[in-house]
Amino acid sequence: MNVFVTGGTGYLGARLIGALLDRGHRVRGLARPHSAQRLPPGCGLAEGDALDADSYAGLVPPSDTLVHLVGPPRPTPARARQFREVDLASAREAVRAAARAGVRHVVYVSVAQPAPVMQAYVAARAEAEAAILASGIRATVLRPWYVLGPGHRWPYLLLPAYALAGMLPSTRDTAHRLGLVTVRQMTRALVDAVEQPPEHGVRVVEVPEIRAAVLPPLRRRAPAAPALA
Repeated sequence: MNVFVTGGTGYLGARLIGALLDRGHRVRGLARPHSAQRLPPGCGLAEGDALDADSYAGLVPPSDTLVHLVGPPRPTPARARQFREVDLASAREAVRAAARAGVRHVVYVSVAQPAPVMQAYVAARAEAEAAILASGIRATVLRPWYVLGPGHRWPYLLLPAYALAGMLPSTRDTAHRLGLVTVRQMTRALVDAVEQPPEHGVRVVEVPEIRAAVLPPLRRRAPAAPALA
């Protein structure tokens, strides 16, 4: 397959590109000139600005799939403005570029929702999901909460609390939806999403499915709007 990746120099992007190349896919990564050297070896370079579809839409063909991974590796409430001006704006531009290039499948990493914290982050990602849905392009939306891996290990301290919450009927669903996934699980789920596009519509992949690396049946409805409670 031909795959175009935005955010390919980042925490998830570099790992995904490496995994796709290992499986024989052809991959190009969007990058600015000063960060091009951070793309994994074997990945083609598409120079452009993630915030300007016009700068790279012509470089997307002949890609079958566009994977959008632009966003901060450690989102915090202090970055609320960035969530709209970078995360949401780049997602909208990626949808515009995909539509212009005739891409058949968009893969987007969103965030678990609803959630009791990080409302600005959840809202921006939910709006990005809505833009993908409105485009009419087939899509897979993955909704992790926190991705564990090198440099991202402090939430391991929360595992006892997660275990307790998972045993209580009143908190079980929330604990599962906002559970932790590993970077290996996310990479595997992303590869599966690329290789198994839905026949139509938007497929949403939640935390339990990311952990199990099982793509759910297509949901014949729009992704849910964020409930900020």
